[in-house]
Amino acid sequence: MRSLSFAAAIEDALAQAMAADGRIIVFGEDVPGLRMNLYARFGEGRVRPAPISESAFLGAALGAAMAGLRPVVEIMLVDFIAVAADALVNQAAKLGAFSGGRWQAPMVVRATCGGGYGDGGQHEQALWAWLAHIPGLAVVVPSSPDDAGGLLLGALAHDGPVVFLEHKLLAEDWLDFLGSGGRTNLSYDIPPAGARGPVPDTWEPIPLGVSRMRREGGDLTIAGVGVAVHRAIAAAERLAAERGAEAGVLDLRSVQPLDREAVVAAVRRSGRLLVVDEDYRDFGLSGELAATVLEAGITARFARVCVDDTIPYDRRREERALPNVDRILANATRLLES
Repeated sequence: MRSLSFAAAIEDALAQAMAADGRIIVFGEDVPGLRMNLYARFGEGRVRPAPISESAFLGAALGAAMAGLRPVVEIMLVDFIAVAADALVNQAAKLGAFSGGRWQAPMVVRATCGGGYGDGGQHEQALWAWLAHIPGLAVVVPSSPDDAGGLLLGALAHDGPVVFLEHKLLAEDWLDFLGSGGRTNLSYDIPPAGARGPVPDTWEPIPLGVSRMRREGGDLTIAGVGVAVHRAIAAAERLAAERGAEAGVLDLRSVQPLDREAVVAAVRRSGRLLVVDEDYRDFGLSGELAATVLEAGITARFARVCVDDTIPYDRRREERALPNVDRILANATRLLES
């Protein structure tokens, strides 16, 4: 077992996949510089820069996928997918259905997501529920280095478009960039178990739609993705120490496909579900999980900790707006007392 950072694990898994499959190409803004190791190894024919036009290069990725390649296209922030929504939402996602399965768009769209560093609601959104709402789009949100590499291979093996979301608080390269330009006074609440950890010597793909129980506990089920998983584990540890209650933490890993069976099984045991979601509350993942439990015929106590409105720039207000350990603990306590 090696130890790698979250970002290095993704690049390591991608290098393994590119060495095994010549159809995999990588392109996006500043990609030769950002992926210089891949550029040096695989050359400019497979690691290519793109102009600052998300709609142009995401459209090019769709064409490349239809022509038989398996592109990995990088969009700096998930917020900017809105600029290229037509290629992804109206074309790539619907290609398989409209062609009766004769055409596919096997492409991976990498993008960073999430807040906690003071960049406001145009740069810190999650948007995984919005994307997962579109039939034909898979949406993956890893929370640890070992899952990040394995899920990337799973995404590359998928025959349709996959949005692969990487939380910025887990990506050391991104945080180094944020700390530049006179912003050295910033500090980040980085989950250490997510930012660096053990990874396999040889990567194996993790199937999409298979969750992972990060912490066992029968009194309460806490579900989430990305950084929320680490916040939930921290809250669960405090809950055990302060109240003697054991909360299970379910890492969903992907929002679409969603491991509904695991959610149902966990809530059937605990009778309580708390969803921690850095995406927006209304019409989002938390409501979908509540509906999943109800449709399975389970009567359970339910609460959610989400982003309720546009993420503010002010760091103090931002901290209160995002799911944090104190908010999770307060809602977990209310569920246990009800």
